[in-house]
Amino acid sequence: MKFKRILLKVSGERLAGEQHDTVLDVHAIEEIAGEIAALVAKKVEIGVVIGGGNIVRGKEYAAAGIVPAQAHQMGMLATVINALALQSVLEKAGVMTRVMSAISIDTVVEPYIRRRAMRHMEKGRVVIFAAGTGNPFFTTDTAGALRAIEIGAEVYIKATKVDGIYSADPKKDKKAKHYAKIAYKDVLVGDLQVMDGSAIALCKENKLPLMVCKVGDVVEALAGKAKHTLVVA
Repeated sequence: MKFKRILLKVSGERLAGEQHDTVLDVHAIEEIAGEIAALVAKKVEIGVVIGGGNIVRGKEYAAAGIVPAQAHQMGMLATVINALALQSVLEKAGVMTRVMSAISIDTVVEPYIRRRAMRHMEKGRVVIFAAGTGNPFFTTDTAGALRAIEIGAEVYIKATKVDGIYSADPKKDKKAKHYAKIAYKDVLVGDLQVMDGSAIALCKENKLPLMVCKVGDVVEALAGKAKHTLVVA
């Protein structure tokens, strides 16, 4: 594989399955776990950040009347639930895993300590980073960028419903152009809605490559065999 250490970002909605008719779909989680296990078999060191949108979206609850800071904390706790679900499925598949939380829940998961996380990865364990950055008002996209930079990941991978970045929504515009490679400044100028501005800025400033690919194509995209977009500084 081209990259030895990666940070994989998966949305919480993906854990709810295609139909989104349940909070956690075990089959959907097994598909994600299968991709991760395939990468582990290729000796790739993996960190994972999962969103919590299948359970709680802090921004939406804040708009509905919950105190904004507390609404975002609810969202962070949702990511812990998702992380534990993924850990369970991965370990049933024989993949050693650690969940590390940015907020203190010591009786459930490990606290996030950068050097310990890196040591886990060096030993071949998948590290799932939960609770975002530990602070309200920051998205899991930003948490993923932050963790990727901290652990020295060589690429930040965002697995989505589409196979990369387009000039417009490919479902609405058949003439939308797919970008195989694009610069961060062009993503910002074009307002291409890849992820939030804070995450983009972190990646750009730290020259961290961002790969956007379709869920299910992560292994093939990393091997250069599946359609994807690479965003570079």
